[in-house]
Amino acid sequence: MGGARRVLSIVTQAVAWVTMLAAVAVLAVAVVVPRLTGATPYAVLTGSMQPDLPAGTLVVVRDAEVDDIALGDVITYQLQSGRSTVVTHRVVGQGQNLSGETTLVTQGDANDVPDAERVRPVQVRGELWYSVPHLGHVNDVLNGKERQMVVNAVAAGLLLYAGVMVVGTLRDRRRTPKVPS
Repeated sequence: MGGARRVLSIVTQAVAWVTMLAAVAVLAVAVVVPRLTGATPYAVLTGSMQPDLPAGTLVVVRDAEVDDIALGDVITYQLQSGRSTVVTHRVVGQGQNLSGETTLVTQGDANDVPDAERVRPVQVRGELWYSVPHLGHVNDVLNGKERQMVVNAVAAGLLLYAGVMVVGTLRDRRRTPKVPS
């Protein structure tokens, strides 16, 4: 009976550790790394960038100067300057408008034609740094206050689990009889 209980305890601890590490990894990729590096996470909402960036993908973009963006790069940009709605598409061309400003021609990988409007530098939010499939759903649901609450809850959970582990270890040490040398 004691052996089965010990195996169950080991399996339970392993599952708890794997779950905690997975939660920490998700938080690091979706919240911590972007925040520490000044990058911005966005969720892909449509299938226009399939197969590489299907709907539900988390894309993290870093600031980029328009002159540093090359053909083939994936960028996130505002549909209209100053508005919050953004699109993530690939750069398929470059040009200049009548005032001599560099503009970018973009197109979704799954789209047959380039986007109708050219992208001005003021609209560019950043260039794709990395992406994580399916994590965009979480990012889309958890915004602002909800995201901070989840980060705090996970941190509290990790601290609580660490405390339980320390107390359990101390309790086990007291129960274990000391063997004379």
